[in-house]
Amino acid sequence: MTAPLTPPPPPHDDSAHQVRQAPPAGAPLAGMYEQDGPGMKTEVREAAVVTVAVALGGVLLGLLWWWLAPHVPLIADHVGKSWVVYIKDTEGEQAIGVDGTFTLLGLAFGLFSAVVVFLWRRRGGVPLVVALGVGGLLASLLAWRLGVWLGPESDVIAHAKAVGKGVTFPAPLDLGAKGALLAWPLAALLVHLGLTALFGPRDPEEEPYPA
Repeated sequence: MTAPLTPPPPPHDDSAHQVRQAPPAGAPLAGMYEQDGPGMKTEVREAAVVTVAVALGGVLLGLLWWWLAPHVPLIADHVGKSWVVYIKDTEGEQAIGVDGTFTLLGLAFGLFSAVVVFLWRRRGGVPLVVALGVGGLLASLLAWRLGVWLGPESDVIAHAKAVGKGVTFPAPLDLGAKGALLAWPLAALLVHLGLTALFGPRDPEEEPYPA
């Protein structure tokens, strides 16, 4: 009596149990490297270049501020042995114009620097954004100090003695509202983030895993 034949097992389908094989050494890192950006070291170097370049732009801002800002007229009077200096036109808006000129120039420079950096590196990244903010603040500080240095004599009493009693002379060039120093960095950050959100490259969508 012969034993019953055992039917052969069905062919094993490994498609549902396939293990995803790792690509050759170096391949996944290279792919991720190309997708995520040029690498942290490169981004930091680029950010350092942006910081220095933007900060040096403060020289031009300072020159334009010194050239375009209105002069606040002062007049001196000699009372006994002391000098009294006061604003000649108490209702004038020259002092507001000094701060306003710096603010408007800072906004324009912030807009320009953000556009240039975005066109240079569309991918953006945190280091570039930080570089724009830090560079813009340094540029504003440099422009402020340069304008003060190029402007009229900062020693008002000495200037009054030099020109004499009753003679109008310009007040030192300075910022009454130090918040104007933030015009450049804030404008640069907002414009760059907006450009990156609207026109920056999009991350590729991941393909779904097979069922």
